[in-house]
Amino acid sequence: MLALNSLRIVCSSRALLHPDWLTRRGQAVYKAVTCSAHCMTNSFDWKDTLQHRNTNCRALEKERKLKCYINPVSSHRNYCASQVKLNCWRCKEPLEKSPAFFCMSCKVVQPPEEGISYFKIMDCDYTFTLDTQKLQKRYLQLQRSLHPDNFSQKSVKEQEFSEIQSALVNKAYKTLLKPLSRGLYMLELQGMHIEEGTDSGADSEFLMELMEINEALDEARTPEEANKIGQDTKGKLAELIGLIDAALLKGELHAAKALLAQMKYYANIEEKVKEKLSEFM
Repeated sequence: MLALNSLRIVCSSRALLHPDWLTRRGQAVYKAVTCSAHCMTNSFDWKDTLQHRNTNCRALEKERKLKCYINPVSSHRNYCASQVKLNCWRCKEPLEKSPAFFCMSCKVVQPPEEGISYFKIMDCDYTFTLDTQKLQKRYLQLQRSLHPDNFSQKSVKEQEFSEIQSALVNKAYKTLLKPLSRGLYMLELQGMHIEEGTDSGADSEFLMELMEINEALDEARTPEEANKIGQDTKGKLAELIGLIDAALLKGELHAAKALLAQMKYYANIEEKVKEKLSEFM
């Protein structure tokens, strides 16, 4: 009981110092308190307690592995080369390619390399203006070979690896397909993270222009009027793609970040144009 009270005191102190801590960690705190109370009130049922603890540990370990695979690498340097030579988990033979989706010797599916770049997974050049047709071709090729349905008769380990690989390929494809998410990901590779909901210092003149475009779209009464706004927006996006590409090539990350914030606004308007056009159908 003393240990449980101590835990409550620690949680209360953390919540006072950091008001959002309890919200972010609420689930973890609940699990910790529940586990502690369970262990104390059932101190004589050691088998149930150990089984409960082992189950939680296995679930947390699986979640940790998935996050390691999906999280982007910390820098472009890490993406460019891997210093670790990997071996097949089954036959222990060296894996010749990186990324190695299958072992060339025993043909079994492999686990993803931790922290591998989406560009490397999709065999794309590290550039903002990548070839999307090549990207789509690569995606279809990987999904045909890695889809979990292909491993329903295989071992549990192979099924797990195929699920993780397939999910990772999906994530990489969706991230690199659109210019906005691709550019934001490239900034993440360089260690620059953009918080959701920020305007990255958008000036009042730019925000006023956006307001006028939105008002014009709301007042559009014909498909032609909505299409005109849509074409103008596509022109703005094409212009931004060129500017962002140039900024990234020069290593001007803060400039690229500001331009990507503008692209986010125009991409939102483009979606609104599609919604408006659907109203005329």
